[in-house]
Amino acid sequence: MELIYLDGLSPTTRTGGVLKFLIEQGGVDKMHIGKILINDGLATAELESNKTAKVVKRLDGAVLYGRKVAAWMQRGDQAHFAQFDRWLAMEAEAERKVAADKKRQRDYGLNRLAIRTEDVGLGGRTLVLLAPKNESVKLPYTKLGSGTPILLTEEGTASPRSWRGIVSKVTRAGIELALNQSPESEAGTYAITLASDEIGRQRMQRAMTRAASANGTPLATLRDVLLGEAEAEQARAPQANFIPAAHLNDAQLGAIAFALAAEQVAIIHGPPGTGKTTTLTALILAAVARGDKILACAPSNLAVDNLAARLAAAGANIVRVGHPVRVHKIVRPYALDVLVEQHPDYRRAKKTRKEAAALNRDAGKWKRAAPEKGAKRGMRDEARELFDEARQMETAAIESVMNAADVVLATLTGIDSNTLGQRQFDLCVIDEAGQSTEPASWIPIVRAKRLVLAGDHQQLPPTVISQAAEQAGFGVSLLERLITTQPGLARRLDVQYRMHGQIMGFSSAEFYDDSLIAHDSVAGHLLTDLPSVTAVPITETPLEFIDTAGASYDEEQAADSKSRTNSQEAALAIKKVTQLQENGVAADQIALITPYSDQVNLLRELLPDEIEVSSVDGFQGREKEVIIISLVRSNSDGEIGFLAETRRMNVALTRARRKLIVIGDSATIASDPFFGRFIDYTETHMAYRSVWEEM
Repeated sequence: MELIYLDGLSPTTRTGGVLKFLIEQGGVDKMHIGKILINDGLATAELESNKTAKVVKRLDGAVLYGRKVAAWMQRGDQAHFAQFDRWLAMEAEAERKVAADKKRQRDYGLNRLAIRTEDVGLGGRTLVLLAPKNESVKLPYTKLGSGTPILLTEEGTASPRSWRGIVSKVTRAGIELALNQSPESEAGTYAITLASDEIGRQRMQRAMTRAASANGTPLATLRDVLLGEAEAEQARAPQANFIPAAHLNDAQLGAIAFALAAEQVAIIHGPPGTGKTTTLTALILAAVARGDKILACAPSNLAVDNLAARLAAAGANIVRVGHPVRVHKIVRPYALDVLVEQHPDYRRAKKTRKEAAALNRDAGKWKRAAPEKGAKRGMRDEARELFDEARQMETAAIESVMNAADVVLATLTGIDSNTLGQRQFDLCVIDEAGQSTEPASWIPIVRAKRLVLAGDHQQLPPTVISQAAEQAGFGVSLLERLITTQPGLARRLDVQYRMHGQIMGFSSAEFYDDSLIAHDSVAGHLLTDLPSVTAVPITETPLEFIDTAGASYDEEQAADSKSRTNSQEAALAIKKVTQLQENGVAADQIALITPYSDQVNLLRELLPDEIEVSSVDGFQGREKEVIIISLVRSNSDGEIGFLAETRRMNVALTRARRKLIVIGDSATIASDPFFGRFIDYTETHMAYRSVWEEM
């Protein structure tokens, strides 16, 4: 037996429907069909090996229940994809172990919460606001954030019920959830826990199977180039309609021209502050002007929405695919759910659903007079037909909205055949590609003829839980692998528009061959250039390293935690915030970042809400006028833990525009050559300070 894959099925498709499809349209004898499984719109069916190729040819592009189906057969596993299957299994096992960890359950769990308000949100979701039952208490620190999948569970009931949903918003006062249905519960309190989500992993495996099986198609050619088995081509005609924008520099224009000419793949390498998103926006607009249909993706909703906002502002015809709660309010008018709700077919479908529901209710009612024989069955049959009709109208509305879009935007794992069908694109653009594992990148790749990867492999790598899988290679993104093995595919941006030259200099030397150039508009800008800021030493200089060596600013670790705090560093950081505010720097221009979650929690407890406190990972892709970094580690053994992850530190050191303050113990951190060079750099620029000067 061989496997055949059928993708893009309707959510209501059952195995019987697939069996009938194989027999009637595939021409397969029932005796030659083995087991059929359906999961998330994908059917796998066993067929006798001498039948598979012909069946695939007949069924690829055929229509089942109003939907075009993609069909392919399983070929011999390519070693490249087979290793990712093993690593995904290792990652799944590591995730299960982590989920059982009590500290993680606390970090991603909340309890003794009461429902404060309940409302209806976009797409018919129920928005529920929960807060501590004790109204005088703030919401405890949690790693739950907007877009996190959760489980809401009753507390104090004999048989507690649960509801799946997504975190909509988190504040110090409470947490808002988007649920598919109202809890309709009278429980006194509720608990929130992190929900497992296997769908993303299944989509990765499906995409890799499809890529490995491609033969004689543009996908097969693209796959061979990405695996290094064929040479990439630069043969496309120049873009005749592309008028260079005045705000683009030579490196950005060169990267756009290179990407437009690529037959298979191009990489735009964007170090911090170099206008990568600006460049991608111009590239996509140029491709649309050429007549291309674009699929634009990123690993995170934040990155997708950032790109979507730029494109919308430029007048592009976009559709943002994804759960409405995960979509930023600025681009929510372009969300698929919102656009579909405005479509006439959807309004008709809504009315038809109500009629069907009413028929079902009437069929279930008991009446004094006995109904005519078969009347109730007839009502249920009519209701079923109306529901089918409503589904077809909803599908038509989605198709209409999607067909009108020039650019479809989604997260990598948010790409769903139920929504996109078997739609193919001329160009796929993946932003922040360095933060994604390679299997996730294949999800959009299988839908495109050409590919542009954008990002920076010298910033945050993909998040991998399994250390064994990471060490084996799972933590290497597709972008990093290609830049390493095929550097000719990449063009680097070299002018940055964020940082003062001194803030930029160390990162440029360490990670980018000292090639970054600070644009004239930022090269010398200081806090004193801002309105109402007083000229004092802290506002007149761009860079400070405050050395706590010898002052007994010792790190601390709770018995039940793997993280760390440094209360004296926290106090010093707060002192610097106070000095900045006293001299005219606004609260919303300051952020404190630290690599340790327990230090984040401590600082949030000590500072007012107006001052943003974040982990390094949480601040990726963002910037503030002032960044204060608390390194935390201070011990007699010179142990620095994951401070040694220099790419994470590169992110931390490049978030500030006009002022960067780093607080750390040189006696501890200088055991690592990276920090030794950083301290030397601050001394060279007269930016080194001893903590004793602060006392």
